[in-house]
Amino acid sequence: MPSRSKLPSELNHVKFCNALKRVGFEISTKGGKGSHVKATWPRSQKSVTIQSDLRKDVLYYVLKEIEKCSGVTWDDIKKEL
Repeated sequence: MPSRSKLPSELNHVKFCNALKRVGFEISTKGGKGSHVKATWPRSQKSVTIQSDLRKDVLYYVLKEIEKCSGVTWDDIKKEL
């Protein structure tokens, strides 16, 4: 897990979701309110909710949840951005 200072300050959530698709997540915009997106890891069917506003503090906790449910690290996602 990278430190918060090494994370980008503002990250476009569309680019982030596209990178998650490339590493194997299924992205769904249905069944929710507002601009949140649900990313599901197909092997375990666990999901992570991604907000449209990906500030450093939000991104840190989203990455923590992604790594916990799938084993995909920030380095793997960063390669796909």
